Amino acid sequence: MAITSANQLELLQTAEAVAREKMIDPGLVVEAMEESLARAAKSRYGAEMDIRVSIDRKTGKATFTRVRTVVEEEELENYQAEFTVEQAKQYLDDPKVGDQFIEEVPPVEMGRIAAQSAKQVILQKVREAERDRQYDEFKDRAGTIINGVVKREEYGNVIVDVGRGEGILRRNEKIGRESYRPNDRVRCFIKDVRRETRGPQIFLSRTAPEFMAELFKMEVPEIYDGIIEIKAVARDPGSRAKIAVISYDGSIDPVGACVGMRGSRVQAVVNELQGEKIDIIPWNEDQPTFLVNALQPAEVSKVVLDDEAGKIEVVVPDEQLSLAIGRRGQNVRLASQLTGLDIDIMTESDESERRQKEFEVRTKLFVETLDLDEFFAQLLVSEGFTNLEEVAYVELDELLVIDGVDEGTANELQARARDYIEAQNKAAMESARALGVEDSLVEFEGLTPQMIEALAKDGVLTLEDFATCADWELAGGWTSVDGERVKDDGVLEPFGVSLEEAQDMVMTARIVLGWVDPSELEAEAEEEDATEEEAEA
Repeated sequence: MAITSANQLELLQTAEAVAREKMIDPGLVVEAMEESLARAAKSRYGAEMDIRVSIDRKTGKATFTRVRTVVEEEELENYQAEFTVEQAKQYLDDPKVGDQFIEEVPPVEMGRIAAQSAKQVILQKVREAERDRQYDEFKDRAGTIINGVVKREEYGNVIVDVGRGEGILRRNEKIGRESYRPNDRVRCFIKDVRRETRGPQIFLSRTAPEFMAELFKMEVPEIYDGIIEIKAVARDPGSRAKIAVISYDGSIDPVGACVGMRGSRVQAVVNELQGEKIDIIPWNEDQPTFLVNALQPAEVSKVVLDDEAGKIEVVVPDEQLSLAIGRRGQNVRLASQLTGLDIDIMTESDESERRQKEFEVRTKLFVETLDLDEFFAQLLVSEGFTNLEEVAYVELDELLVIDGVDEGTANELQARARDYIEAQNKAAMESARALGVEDSLVEFEGLTPQMIEALAKDGVLTLEDFATCADWELAGGWTSVDGERVKDDGVLEPFGVSLEEAQDMVMTARIVLGWVDPSELEAEAEEEDATEEEAEA
């Protein structure tokens, strides 16, 4: 099949028809035709030849050309597509390396096999262009809501027609036991759009917290306008959810605006989410206050926040415990997701019992170490003293405020505390020396004898050993295992060493050893500060 003048224009008409049908650029279809014709020509003239085809975008005329490139003599490999400077002189005036000689060759007669091959190339190119167009269209719509029509269900996954493409709603992204039939309309959240070998994949979700946030944005104009902001969302899909909101206009109540007149706004969201109960909570910068709000409808008596561990203890009245925890732990789990904190809930009686045990332990400590009677030891604990260091090194005036303590008694208390601490330090250092601790670690600033003993028991005997430790190995930390927060105990954690302090100590050890250049650290810190300032700007 030669490309004659009779069917030249037909090429362009075919390209436009395909482009219209697939909604892609006609130029891409013409380029695919050019490549397919070039491939057919190579099968006729030789695969090693550089045959190129150009189709005139107005007339449809296809021009076949052979291209040869000038290369260095030692680089000549393909004699059909390359030639040296000397060989090129008969075709070009003053040829240089990189110049090309282009000559037109006769159009080829396309046999059945060549025509079939050309068709496959065109189909492949069109398919790739269609996939690129689909990906480009949906990649910027990730994070938004889309309406679609159910096409079919495959192994529990729902295939949804979303206009110019298909999305997949996986079984674990459906609410509860939702089931759909073909042609049902469905509203979903575009969770992710990925470019894969089989084409762009559009992953939909109805369980994502962002889906609820987007639904509220559609129903509440104040959220859309930015007057009210959704700060956090936690969901148990199909059952219950909590959403935290804040208003940037003092005259607008964020909770009331989201609820709407007679609950009309929130009810529209509830209906879309298959009756999911929604608690709308005012957001607060103060974490304990926010948590009290998040645990609604339960009442909270007291909140104790541990910033370092990312944990928070909540004390509730005995009769409120089941309400605070919720059925199967749902209420406290959602509150934990909303606040990003690990929450421990205890009753007032449990907290009272724990405090009594702590009081008894501290009293016993002072009785045994300072040789005091129980009543006097209880006085110290009642005044807030928790360990021997506080007694030994506190200002004398703080001991004199205790009933029955004069200056002589206060001095005697401090002397006993210091003597005991020194004896403990001496014993700890002797133990560490026996384990093989070297002077480099003993002389390192910031480590007490008890810390050195603990490190020695853990196999850290030199400053080099200490410098190779990770901060969490020293201060402890938290890791997630199967979605649960698990505590990692640190060697120096019993001595109150924080993660930041551990980082500083390890970095100081590395600087002392010459492993790290302090000037490089300063440069990195300045660069990070500059980056943060740019981000804020």
